[in-house]
Amino acid sequence: MAKIVPLFSSSKGNSYYISGNNEAILVDAGKNCKQLELSLLQNEIDTKTIKGIFITHEHTDHCSALRVFAKRYDLPIYATKGTLDALVNGDKVDRNARLFEIEDEIILGDMAIKRVVTSHDAAQSCGYHITTADNRRCSVITDTGFLTGDALSALKNSNAVVIESNHDVEMLKNGPYPFILKKRVLSPTGHLSNVDCAKVLPELLDSGVTHFVLSHLSQENNTPRIALDTSVSVLNTFGAVRDNDYTIMTAPVETNGKTVIF
Repeated sequence: MAKIVPLFSSSKGNSYYISGNNEAILVDAGKNCKQLELSLLQNEIDTKTIKGIFITHEHTDHCSALRVFAKRYDLPIYATKGTLDALVNGDKVDRNARLFEIEDEIILGDMAIKRVVTSHDAAQSCGYHITTADNRRCSVITDTGFLTGDALSALKNSNAVVIESNHDVEMLKNGPYPFILKKRVLSPTGHLSNVDCAKVLPELLDSGVTHFVLSHLSQENNTPRIALDTSVSVLNTFGAVRDNDYTIMTAPVETNGKTVIF
């Protein structure tokens, strides 16, 4: 049985637990170590099942628990070379941490994890495509200004996807962010909007994706209801019926016990 447990998802912290039969990984380790441990405990997750931590990029909301958590549980850390360098130079990992560059695909336990190119204003951001022992596949693609060809290919080759639905464009344009930050979010190296996320979902559904987790929602420029309505509306247009043809949820700011079985 393969599953995704969204532990955190927002500009304040991001982390996803993804497991196959008996082994699992974390994608990102935001918040702090105590909060991450509590989230795992609330979901009845044994930390011994975690075989590694895969970091998408070096921004604090994706790695703030990394130094302490990885050291406490003696876990290897995987990321692109650019991200690893940024983590070390930014003093975000212990100097003696077990760091591994992921150039393409890594076999870890009974899971295969493939790097996926994304477009974000970080050193060398990426997403991940995970294949479990029973050949179930999922992709985690967040923090990207647009879906690269690599990202779209990974998403289409999945049973379940964690995909960014960061902001409602009008809320962002009329919201409290300073102009320079609005420009950053809307840029090709910023974040994926609700509309940009929603418009690709019918293509993903047609390719075989049946579980959607909308992630990294802005707390200032979005709401779970708006994000969901935008995606469901587009899928309705293509005749897809929610909870019959597909499932969809928004990843919670903090874990609320929702698990995606894929």
